[in-house]
Amino acid sequence: MVRIDRIVFFAYNLGYEFLLFFMKNLLKNVSLVFIVLLLVAGVLSLGSFTDPQPETVGINTLIEEVNQGQVEKIVVRGDILEVTLKDVKQKQEIKKEYNQTFSELMQNYGVAAEKLQSVPVEVEDKSGPSYWLELILPFLLPVLLVFVIIFFMNRQVQGMNNRAMGFGQSAAREVRPNDKTRKTFKDVAGAREAKEELEEVVEFLKNPKRFTAMGAKIPKGVLLMGAPGTGKTLLAKAVAGEAGVPFFTISGSEFVEMFVGVGASRVRDLFQKAKKAAPAIVFIDEIDAVGRKRGAGLGGSHDEREQTLNQILVEMDGFDPNLGVIVVAATNRPDVLDPALLRPGRFDRRVVIDMPDIKDREEILQVHTQGKPLARAISLRKIAERTPGFSGADLANLLNEAAILAVRRNKKEVAETDIIESIEKVLLGPEKRSRVMTDQEREMTAYHEAGHALAGHFLKYCDPVRKVSIIGRGTAGGYTLSMPERDVHYHTLLKFKDDLAMTLGGFVAEQEIYGENHISTGPASDLKSATQLAKKMVMRYGMSEKLGPRMYSDNEEMIFLAQEIHDKKNYSEKTAEIIDLEIDRLLAEAKATARKVLIAHREQLDQVVQVLLEKETIEQEDFVAIVGPGTSHIVE
Repeated sequence: MVRIDRIVFFAYNLGYEFLLFFMKNLLKNVSLVFIVLLLVAGVLSLGSFTDPQPETVGINTLIEEVNQGQVEKIVVRGDILEVTLKDVKQKQEIKKEYNQTFSELMQNYGVAAEKLQSVPVEVEDKSGPSYWLELILPFLLPVLLVFVIIFFMNRQVQGMNNRAMGFGQSAAREVRPNDKTRKTFKDVAGAREAKEELEEVVEFLKNPKRFTAMGAKIPKGVLLMGAPGTGKTLLAKAVAGEAGVPFFTISGSEFVEMFVGVGASRVRDLFQKAKKAAPAIVFIDEIDAVGRKRGAGLGGSHDEREQTLNQILVEMDGFDPNLGVIVVAATNRPDVLDPALLRPGRFDRRVVIDMPDIKDREEILQVHTQGKPLARAISLRKIAERTPGFSGADLANLLNEAAILAVRRNKKEVAETDIIESIEKVLLGPEKRSRVMTDQEREMTAYHEAGHALAGHFLKYCDPVRKVSIIGRGTAGGYTLSMPERDVHYHTLLKFKDDLAMTLGGFVAEQEIYGENHISTGPASDLKSATQLAKKMVMRYGMSEKLGPRMYSDNEEMIFLAQEIHDKKNYSEKTAEIIDLEIDRLLAEAKATARKVLIAHREQLDQVVQVLLEKETIEQEDFVAIVGPGTSHIVE
């Protein structure tokens, strides 16, 4: 019953869309035909004006001219008399009664016979194309108009039929090996391990006999996993470019339609095209849009997606062999994919693409600086040090922002200061120099940011302070920028504790300078960040002696991920109370640590505030010159 309802619903929607399309195009086509006929009529009418038009006169004038002997010739064409005068070049035209002959007309007006004998009279019957066109055209034009309308209607119906029949065809775009946009591994900077994994796939496509001789089978699928912007799509293009085989690309969302069965039909059509062009690569971007775990929906709305996924599973590893077709898919959510999709035999190989390290970032910067005039003093190594956590897409956007900034400043080349300023713009947002602040607000902002900077500078495990500013960016009234000297992959308890103290440094500075009753809303985001970090330390990282090495976390999985929907947390209310106490303890310790540092360096705090009020921004070298050398920063 449900399937019949869906078929009726499908037919209704298809008919409705056809009616709208037909009416819209019918009006357009009828208007077009009308305009064409109007132009033809205009051209024909213009042609009639090329000859001089005869003068229309009455019968009395003709009788008078005949009696006076001024008429040279008279031509009778039906009920029209065309008169040519002797001394006048212009002709005259007289209209007589329809069934009256010329001789009867002359007799009725009393013209003498001897007068008529001196005037040559010619009688012409209507014939030729003009006569028949004049006769048939009034009846032919409506018939032609009807035929034209029927012709356009037939074309539209055929177009709708073709679109209806092609509704289930794949919309995959094919990229040939000789395409101008061909990519190779040279175009992909960084990701060394990922490229090594994919080079084996390329070698198999180039020389399959070398592997089959050892009994090795070609991988049926390669799953690229990584954060957004790490270059998954670019790597897939590079694999196709290196192998020199056809490359079919499609997004996972293009399979899913409102009507059941369309996605599965598109999957079948896609693999049929790939088999004809084999060896070939099929790239499915964002496969998590269609490859989510089955059985997750609470209603019937997920049937189409699940049928599409089932068809992908069958095509990749079913009864029919899929020889010569490798499926490469990309996702940044591998945790939501169906287990049947991830098993060996379908996606045999999983390639994890990590965020680029400092060396990779330097290589990526070299790729994206091509075509941009850079100043000679620019150090890409320094830029790579200032951009930890940036993906390849972030770095490309960074250099583009720097180029735009250089153009805005009427420079002929991109300077290092433009790139450094663009880093802050990408991280925090554009500067807000037009924001009006009172002297008290500027001073409070300066003490807040100075509190962050001094706590981070004099705590052993905090990252070095790179810049301090009271110029607003984004939603922040000011900012303190601290970045590690090299990439950090693990964080210790001591590192987290010092980061908490630095985060609360601005709050403590306001409290120490202005008192408990004058705390502002400025530290709101700091308190949120500190609370979230302390919560993770207690609940996820096992950094609480009272709770021990166990993970206490809420069940954050959503219903559509096919996870449990009833148990929200895996701990009791008593444990929740202990968790709250432990979070409070960590925050209290961090606050005490920050207060201790700021009291010990109160003089440097005031000096930093004075410079900020004067210059608004302090770079790393100037900051160290003001406060002196800090504790050596150790990364464990």
